[in-house]
Amino acid sequence: MGSSQDVVIIDTGCANLTSLRCAIERQGYAPEISCDPQRILQADKLFLPGVGSAAHAMKNLRERGLVQVLRDIRQPLLGICLGMQLLGRSSAEGESECLGICELTSRSLDTQGAPLPHMGWNRVKSREAHPLFKGIGSAEYLYFVHSYGMEPGAETVATSCYGTAFSAAIQCGNFYGVQFHPERSGPVGARLINNFLKL
Repeated sequence: MGSSQDVVIIDTGCANLTSLRCAIERQGYAPEISCDPQRILQADKLFLPGVGSAAHAMKNLRERGLVQVLRDIRQPLLGICLGMQLLGRSSAEGESECLGICELTSRSLDTQGAPLPHMGWNRVKSREAHPLFKGIGSAEYLYFVHSYGMEPGAETVATSCYGTAFSAAIQCGNFYGVQFHPERSGPVGARLINNFLKL
């Protein structure tokens, strides 16, 4: 497969895309950054990154005419950090309605007194044999930066804990999401990106 695949990073207007693009290029692919609906729908694999607030990101998606486009996607898509949260029904951050692709909702992390944001390396416990985590140990450390998260539910495929447990990775059909930043998570993150690209 490799570089023959058409890979698009969706430009949400609220993410630093350079590190993700470089991480994908290191796997032998040539990703394109785009917010063009037709370009997005034609891709083989899609990445939906995001940082900042859900309300701001959804505003950007509406202004770019991408909300229904994203809901109509049939190819594999990987949401990263805020991009994962946007896949859910809603976010308490700004009381924002999200894409509604997954049933989960995002809430402020219940840290049991630990400081926010949750920033740094934390252990991720993944579901056995899930394709995103192929060749990755069931309790590896990955890099997080976030204050909101999804509570564990039926669509959760990996969890982490910061005060209380939250979803570290989800899957809803062809939509995948990771709360951590694989592009900043060293060899383990690189393996996860490669796993997604080979789905």
